[in-house]
Amino acid sequence: MYVGIRLHNDMSSDVAINMCKATNGKPIALVHDGFKGANDFSLAVSHFRSIRAHLFMDDNCGKLYRKKFNGKKIERVLIRDGFQRRPRSDHPDSEFFSDLHITYPEELMDGFGDFLIVGDEYSESGDPGYTVAIHLTCIDRSQDNAIFVRHFLSKGQDKPNDLSRKFAEALAKLIDFLGGSSGDKVYPTTAIEGFRGLHKDQHYPGLGYVKKLSMKHHIETLAMFAEANQRN
Repeated sequence: MYVGIRLHNDMSSDVAINMCKATNGKPIALVHDGFKGANDFSLAVSHFRSIRAHLFMDDNCGKLYRKKFNGKKIERVLIRDGFQRRPRSDHPDSEFFSDLHITYPEELMDGFGDFLIVGDEYSESGDPGYTVAIHLTCIDRSQDNAIFVRHFLSKGQDKPNDLSRKFAEALAKLIDFLGGSSGDKVYPTTAIEGFRGLHKDQHYPGLGYVKKLSMKHHIETLAMFAEANQRN
């Protein structure tokens, strides 16, 4: 288990160094997120054996910044937000999500990460339920195994009500897609079986559970892809 320290825009080099020292030798994972003091900090902690991992937020860490943290035997992970946030009704049917699961070695990284189908932007309240959207990530073999996200939307309404019916509309589109010519782009995850079960039972479990299934499907998809690649 690592102690996570987020290095952000408002943190000075001295504060960052002292935080690393305060862990008393416990393994540290540094989350680089807009930190401005990389020059002084990287030199000061170059001999810290407790630093075991660097997690770089792609939007806030350019290649020149990342180059300053090339220590041996230290894991380097690039995290990229592939989800485009917008009003639900404005989502296209399909759009590019990420190819980082393929290209991370070219970025001189040991691993990769993302924010699933939620995105990095935190919000304490959801959007009004004018439209229900189900987001499903797919690995497209015809596009060099890049990840795309499909958006299945209910019909637009003027009032934020009747979420059960709107969910049924969006879910029916998802099930139709799975049975179509492009359905083979979707890995047969347990989350997909969950969606099929909801459709069969005509059950609305609440939007929170729907999002949970979409997130679970994304994680299972990446795990199944990695397992298949290891066999090959």
